[in-house]
Amino acid sequence: MTDAFENRRARDAAREVGRRDLIKLALATGAAYGLSHWKVLEVLAGSGGVALADDAACQGTNRSVHIVAGSGGFAWFQLLWPHVDVARARNDGFAWHAIGEETEVAGTDKPLIVGPETPFRTMPGRRQISAFMAGNNETHTRTPSSSSSVAMGADVFGVCAAMQTASPTLVPVIAIDDVPFRGAPGAPRPARVGSADDIVSLFDSAASRAGGALSQTRDADLYASTYAAMLALRRASSRPTMRAGLATGVSSARLLGRNMADALRVTDADLARYGVSATSRGVNTQIARSLIITAKAFARGLTSQVILPAFRDDPHGAFNDMGSLRRTVREAGASLDAFMADLMELEDPTCGGTRIGENTVISIHGDTPKNPLDRGGWPDGTPGDTNWTYVLGAGHLKTGWFGGIRRGGGVVGYDPTTGNDSTMSSAVTANAAAAAITYAVARGDMRRVSDFYRGTSIRGLIYSPTT
Repeated sequence: MTDAFENRRARDAAREVGRRDLIKLALATGAAYGLSHWKVLEVLAGSGGVALADDAACQGTNRSVHIVAGSGGFAWFQLLWPHVDVARARNDGFAWHAIGEETEVAGTDKPLIVGPETPFRTMPGRRQISAFMAGNNETHTRTPSSSSSVAMGADVFGVCAAMQTASPTLVPVIAIDDVPFRGAPGAPRPARVGSADDIVSLFDSAASRAGGALSQTRDADLYASTYAAMLALRRASSRPTMRAGLATGVSSARLLGRNMADALRVTDADLARYGVSATSRGVNTQIARSLIITAKAFARGLTSQVILPAFRDDPHGAFNDMGSLRRTVREAGASLDAFMADLMELEDPTCGGTRIGENTVISIHGDTPKNPLDRGGWPDGTPGDTNWTYVLGAGHLKTGWFGGIRRGGGVVGYDPTTGNDSTMSSAVTANAAAAAITYAVARGDMRRVSDFYRGTSIRGLIYSPTT
């Protein structure tokens, strides 16, 4: 029975690889003939079935949201996803607030413990958070970099942006305030805005406002149609090398005639759904506003990536007021849950039969997570000068804690090649963890990751396309 099962699994794996090769060949051949992507899908549906065409329809990249906490504020995320052994110890001197309320998540690849305020609790194990020991303690910087470095001169944000050009959007990358962005070869420059609400102004078309040239719906529609028609008459419009830019141009022409600002603005109802109110702390409200606008921008295909700051409040005395602490953590979790709920309401036009939430990667980085073993003053230093990062990998990454802090102060690392515990430091495994994030954005295409990452194998951290 075992041999038969293994033979069948090998056969299925080979068939899956063959399907991917066929899809790649079909898309490449279509590009050579100047066929549009939808035309290739139509041919695949007719010759190989709808399932094959659906697979081909998901050949782009995932959207991504990157949360960067600074000035000591990264520590708050420990209270959403604590180190396993720290939470299990139930020590009231440790920096874990929900003693006796912790729950171990079922179905993850590595152990993962959550508290009552943790978001994504109802997701299946394969869709849960991956927590990687990664980077160094970078106490009190607003722009941490060690946990997001993929290779020399290239960070997660830039590499993801370069990959995401395969699925063009009007404003490919939006960076709020002074969040880091080192870039990568082929990455577009981010559109920098001062706050979440300033994102709205990026899509506020003067032409579409009252009195503008395109304020009448018929004029706006005529403009978009005329622009598309002119492109269709251009010989260059059939060239694969021109297609991404032209697709963005068509989208721009369509959106120029529509004032998107009103559609993106945050409402009181949005804030209530995201768990914040007029009495919430400013740090919570800003996270909620950033996520609300990001969800609306994703829904309209306006951007592929948003990088946002979070919790720059250095909470040394957080455990002195447990009521305030619990509220801060509860509202952060509620905002992340509402964000995912909004995305799960929407069909993904870039990947047939799925929801936008299924194809969105979220990573969380920071300067210092503070010492999980000492709630008194919550010191900035971490055992072994360690740091870590959290990732919601859209089903492409193995889940749970890779490495971690033990209750006695010891630090456990992991081997990216196997995923097993090891003595590797978080500084050593940082590039591999960052590469795993880019793998999730690339929808499991290791070839695309290899264009930027030359480090040790990360097969112990990822699901291959055949698993």
